[in-house]
Amino acid sequence: MHTVGLFEAKQKLSEIVERAAAGERIGITRRGKLAAIVVPAPSQADVKSIFEDIERIRKTAKRPKGFRSKQLIEEGRL
Repeated sequence: MHTVGLFEAKQKLSEIVERAAAGERIGITRRGKLAAIVVPAPSQADVKSIFEDIERIRKTAKRPKGFRSKQLIEEGRL
């Protein structure tokens, strides 16, 4: 993974985005420490597949009996 400083990343954002779109992962550092990684975006097929999986899980997941959705949300379980 190639890294660039934040200042350079600001100056070369278009280039960094093009490189990431071509498949490269580029780290951005701030004060010498890795702060972010620019990665290629997933394909539309990947995104569609992810949402299909989420919907399938949502439809088949069973909630514990005796609990209301609000209670589960408040407990961080839903």
